[in-house]
Amino acid sequence: MTDKHFHNWIGLTGVDDSENARARQWAKRLEIPLLFVALWILVSWYWESTKHALPFTDQLNWSLWLFFVVETSLLTWLVDDKARYLKNNWLNLVIILCGIPVLWLQSPYIGVLRSLRLLIFLGLMLQLSRSVRTVLSRNHLGATLFVSLLFIIIAGYLIAGVDPNISSPADGIWWAWVTATTVGYGDIVPVSPAGRILGGFLILLGIGLFSMITANISVFFITKSKEAFYKERLSNIEDKLERIEQLLSQEKANPAQTSGSKDKLD
Repeated sequence: MTDKHFHNWIGLTGVDDSENARARQWAKRLEIPLLFVALWILVSWYWESTKHALPFTDQLNWSLWLFFVVETSLLTWLVDDKARYLKNNWLNLVIILCGIPVLWLQSPYIGVLRSLRLLIFLGLMLQLSRSVRTVLSRNHLGATLFVSLLFIIIAGYLIAGVDPNISSPADGIWWAWVTATTVGYGDIVPVSPAGRILGGFLILLGIGLFSMITANISVFFITKSKEAFYKERLSNIEDKLERIEQLLSQEKANPAQTSGSKDKLD
């Protein structure tokens, strides 16, 4: 199954590459707000799963729901093939229909809806994964470090929400850090099946990310070395060009002398 088919299957394809430039530009512009929405969904899921209530939760829930409504409506209006967009992004419609904050207050299946919120978060991260891979492929050390830190924070909140042995996001982030770096102090250990699965995934992810960081550092020093080499070559070429220009200027200023010099040489 290709990456595109997988995103079609989970209903989070986004705007197709064959769509018009305006629709693709707006989809790119909405990626940064979408990242903040995904992070807030994770934080609110953690606080609600640990029975903590925030005073502004209702207002933020309405804001998140309105964001999905605006995003889906705007992109549906901009794309040329509206039926294809809605078909390939059916999860957005599920989020809008099942995520109305009023339903969260009145539904007897409040636990199921909270689990759906976590699935929505994972879906949004998958939707953003294409852009993340593009950023990482550019071999920018700063971007790679930022993505690594972001994944560690996300993993810290996830493990704190699913594992009873990890009591706070701070402990979860510490566990994610030592796990991703493959240090593994063992002071904090997940005991639930979900926590161990997440730990195994984080180990694999950490190996990949820190390999990329090492590669980026190597590329940085290699690039610096090449830059110094090319600067030296360019300086030598500029010196030679300057001497040639001086000789040409002398020839124009004293053509007779230059001609006599040439006759003597002949």
